[in-house]
Formats: sequence, structure tokens, C-alpha cells
Amino acid sequence: MDNPLGNFNYCPKCGSLHFLENDVRSKRCSDCGFVFYLNAGSAVAAFILNERNELLLCRRKYDPYKGTLDLPGGFVEFGETAEEAIAREVMEEVGGKVVSADYFESFPNVYPFSGMEVHTLDLTFVCRLSDYDHLNAGDDAAECMFIPLKEVDTSLVALVSIRHLLDSFLKKYREGE
Repeated sequence: MDNPLGNFNYCPKCGSLHFLENDVRSKRCSDCGFVFYLNAGSAVAAFILNERNELLLCRRKYDPYKGTLDLPGGFVEFGETAEEAIAREVMEEVGGKVVSADYFESFPNVYPFSGMEVHTLDLTFVCRLSDYDHLNAGDDAAECMFIPLKEVDTSLVALVSIRHLLDSFLKKYREGE
């Protein structure tokens, strides 16, 4: 995997072409001294179980991975906590109001976007909603559906991190069936 810092050729502070590798995580401008660190972006995803022990999954509406299954979720915005982000994303993607979000697990990911590989840290939460009967796909979701835990096929999930997290979730929650 190529280091994504290679996509940045000009200093974002002064515009100089003397923006050179400082170490594996940063570049330094030899003209103005600015050091730019490229860290993982934060993303969130929700495990939502209804009263029948079925898991809510969404079909991705857009590329990357259009048509594959995913959990409701997305990127954390500036000034937002992970808990605020998961509540916002669940509302945007399925129209559900999160009443509780308990941290589950995290996993790193590489997400293809605009011709680059964006490194993320995906944080998952087990969420309870105020209502499970009036959910509809919206925003980035083409479709949303509840699937019995024993029928969830992780091979239909394209994102490596989500597939890993889903496997971990299913291992824990299928034991109770």
C-alpha cells in the first residue's frame, strides 16, 4: 500500500514545492518549516438489533462498493463526538433516533475515495433506537433491511474493517441464540 502522503506535493501553508518527507507520517516544508501530519480519519458504524434479534444492514447507494452491504455509519465531522456522529449518521441513513450507543470495538480501514486511499479508524457502537418500525433508507443507503443474525453473510460486505467488526459482533451475539 502506497503512503498517501505522496499525493501531497505542495506545502498547504505557503504553497512551496519544497514539501518533503519528514518521516512515514509527515511532510515538512523546507521553506517555511510547516510540518503536516496525516493521521487516520474517524468513522463510526452502528450495530442495531431489533426485538426479533435481527441486525439492520444497508445496501450502499454510491461507490465505492455500490450495491454491497454495510452498517449504517459514516465519517465523524469536525467538533463532533463519536456518539454524536453515530446518532447523526443513523438518522441520515435510516431515519432512526438513537436512544443509546454503547461502544463495541474499533478496527483500522483503508477507504478508496477520489482516487486516494483514506486511512480511517472505524469505531462501532451497539445502538438502541426509539422506534424500529418506521426506518427508511436515505442519504448514502439505497435500502435498509433487518436480517436474522444466523442469516447474515459477511462476504456480502465489501469494507474489510466492517466485515472484521461484523464477524466479531456476530461471534459474540450469535452465542446467545
